[in-house]
Amino acid sequence: MRLPFLRHAMLPLLAALLLGACHGKDEAAQPGGSTPEAALQASIELLKTGDFDALWKHALPPADYANMRADWSLQQRDLRPLTAEDRTRFNETMQKLTGPDAENRLHAELQPQLAAMERQYKDQLPVLISVGDAMLKSAVAQSHTLSETQKTQAGSVIDVLLPWAQQTPWFDPARAKQAVGVAVATARKLDLKSPEQLRALDFDATMGKYTVGWGGLKQLLAIYGLSVDDTLNSVKLTPLSNSNGHAVVKVDYTLLGKPLSTETALLQENGRWYSEDLLRNARQSHRQLQQQAAPAGVASAVTKD
Repeated sequence: MRLPFLRHAMLPLLAALLLGACHGKDEAAQPGGSTPEAALQASIELLKTGDFDALWKHALPPADYANMRADWSLQQRDLRPLTAEDRTRFNETMQKLTGPDAENRLHAELQPQLAAMERQYKDQLPVLISVGDAMLKSAVAQSHTLSETQKTQAGSVIDVLLPWAQQTPWFDPARAKQAVGVAVATARKLDLKSPEQLRALDFDATMGKYTVGWGGLKQLLAIYGLSVDDTLNSVKLTPLSNSNGHAVVKVDYTLLGKPLSTETALLQENGRWYSEDLLRNARQSHRQLQQQAAPAGVASAVTKD
């Protein structure tokens, strides 16, 4: 499902959430945290459950959260019109995933395809994954939304994921059957009847769909040996500094058995702590949307005159 809002804020948010936790607890329903550590811990808990509306509400100050909700319609306005091809593709896909006996039908269809793909790509797959690794690292290096610290951390994560992706038995029939079951169950929970319905979802409904999709994604990754929750549960932190409304914490965690660490900067506003990178990017995204909307508003006013 496409994320049609706050393109400049999502990556820093996920980077901050995946890289922070603490031993103290704070009320997750409140914006920010009473301490830098508590802010990150509450975000981790919300990310684990996939409560994305509460996650945004916690991760942003109230005014910024309100701006994000108000910007929703501006982002939706930029979506290109649906075509007949879009509708056909959507309907065919959802019918395959949610129709009667979908799991058995898809598994039967997938079995010969897996065997053919294994014969064709088994030897080439490590090379293809290496090429993808290089492209991903290039995209991270050129990102305008990630800080230098986040770019360094992303590179370390990619270095851990590469051997996992190369060694994972992607063509294993037993795992494929489990994956099909998860995909079918997730599609049915999403309960999307048409692309028009998808486009018409408001902010709250979309966050609910993200929760369903996130749960399915975590199950799929676990089938192939990558547990998101194990990584989140492994996070440990050490405060490095805290003065004049700015704090830095060192975050240690384990990904696929490999120890990693990074540093996360937080900012205090109105007595609460938030990710510094997230605030900067969320506000940049809001300003850009307002600037893009301004010409349209001016043109509308001129037309009325």
